[in-house]
Amino acid sequence: MAKELPPYVNSTGLLVELLKKIQEAPPPARFSGDYLFSNLKFKKSGSTIPFIPFLKRLGFISSDGTPTNIYKKFRNPDKKTSGQAMAQAFAVAYSDLYSRNEYWYKLQNTDLKNFLVEVLEVEPKNSALGVLIRTIETLRPYANFEATTIEDNSDESETIEAKNSKTEQSDKPYESKHSGIDGINLSYTINLNLPETSDIKVFDAIFKSLKENLLKK
Repeated sequence: MAKELPPYVNSTGLLVELLKKIQEAPPPARFSGDYLFSNLKFKKSGSTIPFIPFLKRLGFISSDGTPTNIYKKFRNPDKKTSGQAMAQAFAVAYSDLYSRNEYWYKLQNTDLKNFLVEVLEVEPKNSALGVLIRTIETLRPYANFEATTIEDNSDESETIEAKNSKTEQSDKPYESKHSGIDGINLSYTINLNLPETSDIKVFDAIFKSLKENLLKK
């Protein structure tokens, strides 16, 4: 049975125009249909109505339409900063793909299609799959996947590189020394075998439990 597809839009040409207008116009208090059609001057159609739910799934706007930090950082004229924002949007929108291959975004053409067919469990001739690939290819040039950190106070995901950094640090054994009875010094080493996941909350929970239960002095 096919899984729910990650976010995509049918008109990638209009998507490019949307991203351009987002970067040019001051962020609204709320990104609504009225703002999309009246302020950004898009025609109301089957191609543009999906833009708002699409932006929500990208992490650009919250459930009530409020622009997030991703939205605001994407507007930064500095391409490195705006690229970091789009890379974070990828982490939000396509988190399931990262859980299977953390460098999936580097895949091109047939390799990308084959990967999506496998992960999403869809038929190679699925018409929606082709639209999803075009959406990814449209968004990818905006992203800076070499980003290390992105400050964000909302619930959006961290960049993949930031997650990898925390994972690499956690793979190192933790060594602690305690003073034993009668001056005898005892030491122990803890080796962690971490699960394969892109959800940073899993690692946070592991280290919180480790600190509270094993690393007390």
